[in-house]
Amino acid sequence: MSKKFLKRISLLVLGATIITSTLVGCTSSGSKSANSGSSSDQITLKFTYRDDGSDTYKKWIEEVNKKYNNPKVKVVAAPITASEGDYFTKISLALKSGVNCPDIVTEDTFMLNSDASAGYLDDLTDKLNSWDDWKNQFSDPLKKGVTAQDGKVYAVPYSTDSRGLWYNKEVFKKAGLPENWQPKNWDEVLQACQTIKEKCPDVVPFWMNSGKATGEATSMQTYEMLLYGASGTLYDSSSKKWVVNSNEMTDALNFVDTIYKKGYGPSLSLVLNGEAGNTFARKYMPTGKVGIGLDGYWTSGNWAKGGPAEWADYTNKVGFAPFPTSKGQEPGTITMAGGWSLAIPKQGKNKEAAMEFVKFAMNKENMLSIDKASGFLTTRKDVAEDKDFMAIPFNQQANDMLKNAQFRPAVDKYPSVSTEIQAMVESVAAGTKPADAIAKYSQNVTRIVGSDKVTSK
Repeated sequence: MSKKFLKRISLLVLGATIITSTLVGCTSSGSKSANSGSSSDQITLKFTYRDDGSDTYKKWIEEVNKKYNNPKVKVVAAPITASEGDYFTKISLALKSGVNCPDIVTEDTFMLNSDASAGYLDDLTDKLNSWDDWKNQFSDPLKKGVTAQDGKVYAVPYSTDSRGLWYNKEVFKKAGLPENWQPKNWDEVLQACQTIKEKCPDVVPFWMNSGKATGEATSMQTYEMLLYGASGTLYDSSSKKWVVNSNEMTDALNFVDTIYKKGYGPSLSLVLNGEAGNTFARKYMPTGKVGIGLDGYWTSGNWAKGGPAEWADYTNKVGFAPFPTSKGQEPGTITMAGGWSLAIPKQGKNKEAAMEFVKFAMNKENMLSIDKASGFLTTRKDVAEDKDFMAIPFNQQANDMLKNAQFRPAVDKYPSVSTEIQAMVESVAAGTKPADAIAKYSQNVTRIVGSDKVTSK
């Protein structure tokens, strides 16, 4: 649920209290609130999230807390100010040690299985199965995203997303390309790139996350979109083995190779750094310096009023097309879906109270509020049916893409494999032959997961 976030405005912020150094220890999470001014039996729930500098979620949780109005429970923020990668590291350490673990934690679904397999998270299966909203309002594909390899559910998803092709209609008009563009296969994407290169030589035809510095965005927005678009897979669930060599891997990397070999992509100095996503969304697309970008639905939040790169009338200046399968084969289009979820740490001291608060925070009214404010795609069916919500620019297109969504493998080694994906893509963007990059990836993944856990197709 990749990011990058507004490329992933990605995380749930709870409470108005900001803890600026380290998180308060788990042993205090069940203690009485000495300074709260409330009743002596009040418990404090610490909610940990990645602080990205936005106050959207702070405002939201203040609203939810007011509605919750439970004199026995006080929810406070326990933010971690860190990059996305550092957040994953720090939260894993907190959950592992128990010294700094919170009562509620935001988990990217791609890290969920790893933390669950390590014994850091509480199994919520029974609690959720007795919750009517879980049975009736959360779809099976999104439940799959929070179900670990052991078949148990460890979190409640509060956001999802989809990925596709953003394109600048003004650039397309100059290049003589259709305003309502929907490529049927990869050849049509590459043909559009060639046309832009010829007709608009000062414009970057195609942008995609391509390096280690952009982390999971490179794995998910780029490689996995291509791999699954070529009808491939990262992990063979039937044999429980990682696929380290296949024709579909070659097809995916050949696309990357073509983009850079033919000069359709940006310079490596622009794309192989941590700010590449922001450069695309905030500098190049609004100024007509790029034609097409393979990225997430949330990207448009940059251009909306109040966003970091306000763009007047942007809804008429950009299009968002589904990404086609490689040869137009069924199902015709593809998207990777991810998102963020709320989990309860195994070592938390107030699990029942935390679960009740999570259920309240994830009801229809509260989820509609946060999804509208943050630009998330919703995980609740009844929110997705809200006419005002679906009228938000590009919500309908992004939601429609979910019908052909694929999810990252719910396997605990995925985060480590993802790092190798990023290195593989970067090497091809920098000029390594796809076959050589695959050989290196195969070697490294085999080392990580073991020779008995890999296969070729």
